[in-house]
Amino acid sequence: MKQNTTIILAAPQRKQVEPIESVFSAQGFKTIYTNQPQNVTSLFDSASVAAVFCAFSFQRYGDGLEVLTEVRRLNPAVAVIMLADEPDLTACKRSLKLGAYDFFVMPPSPSDVERLAAELRPLGPPKGIDDFIFPGVISRSPAMQGVYRILRRVAPTDLTVLIEGESGTGKELTARALHANSKRADKPFYPINCAGLAESLLESELFGHVKGAFTGATADRKGLFQMADKGTLFLDEIGDMPSLMQAKLLRVLEDGLVLPVGGSTPVKVDVRVISATNHDLAKQVEEKRFRQDLYFRIKGVSITLPPLRNRTQDIPELFGYFLKEACKELGRNIHLITEPAMRALMSYSWPGNIRQLRHVVRTTVALCDRDTIDLRDLPPEIARVKQLEAPQSASHLFAAGEELAGLPLEEVEREHIRRTLELTGQNRAEAAKLLKIGERTLYRKIKEYNL
Repeated sequence: MKQNTTIILAAPQRKQVEPIESVFSAQGFKTIYTNQPQNVTSLFDSASVAAVFCAFSFQRYGDGLEVLTEVRRLNPAVAVIMLADEPDLTACKRSLKLGAYDFFVMPPSPSDVERLAAELRPLGPPKGIDDFIFPGVISRSPAMQGVYRILRRVAPTDLTVLIEGESGTGKELTARALHANSKRADKPFYPINCAGLAESLLESELFGHVKGAFTGATADRKGLFQMADKGTLFLDEIGDMPSLMQAKLLRVLEDGLVLPVGGSTPVKVDVRVISATNHDLAKQVEEKRFRQDLYFRIKGVSITLPPLRNRTQDIPELFGYFLKEACKELGRNIHLITEPAMRALMSYSWPGNIRQLRHVVRTTVALCDRDTIDLRDLPPEIARVKQLEAPQSASHLFAAGEELAGLPLEEVEREHIRRTLELTGQNRAEAAKLLKIGERTLYRKIKEYNL
């Protein structure tokens, strides 16, 4: 099922990466080992590469960071996981700044490797519950991994699903992923925005109409429920559906019978309904603005997508995915993004979420006249975002000399913890490992230092 997806393992000795190789091989990935970093990029010509595990140091053969830089240039969507012999904050910092997907101390724990194997599943025809594909739905944040687990369980069923989240968080992409991994995948998927149509037009679009039902109805017309028979219907912004339409929709969901506008004979349909909203439907139910019975009918399973500002660690991967997509669409050949530009992207609040990021990448690719995207290529509202600065009294703490003498120990510790949390994308478990302290201790210090 994953035989066309390759994992490249680059390390001085094969035994160093054997635990990684065994997990990925057992899950059907093809693995290729090399002990010379200069061989890594040549393998891109003959393999569909999902990830590269690369040692940070190869002694006489060179630096693993060179491999990271070159892989990111060739294909930013390929995940590069750097491997170190021992905990090294400087190595971790340099790797993540250059775009590493993750940083492990060898040997990594089996649970971490299995997590990565799940995250790196290729895009392709689904074979079962473990092969759930996420075209465009990319994340390594803990919140989204929880969403993925729910999606994998729900996709093979016919349960109704309610997807909640801000505009642009990927609700339709998620609905399409559910459909693509369901038993209805070879049947139609139809989306409709319930907020964009007048009540009479929405009724006709959903249920169809017969000839003469209203002025302009010159022929019978099937509605989306009939057109999506045996497939999936996606009701976007269902929270804006007029109350009369809510009652009619409930009836269809209850008995599976659609009555076209102006018709007298109901039509039996078999449609899976996935709904989405950027409103708080539970609050709307309390305020009598949304039917309670319909709410519980569409909420077979509820999924909440977090906003992009709460999962900034996903921005490099999403950027790589959209960059590859835009270059293919526009016929461009852009491989890289500078560190200041990526920092600006990760510092921006993204009120339009993933949809806005996708649009920014596409526009930037269209306007950039080089093979590298720089700060000047980004929209002004993003390019002028200023990075948070360290406290003035500790500003020289991580300067070229890394001079620590003369600073209060508490100040040094606070700044060290703050920067480690920043490097790990606020992943406290990962930060605790790098700092070689227990998670409880880290939580206490975060509270103590108000981080």
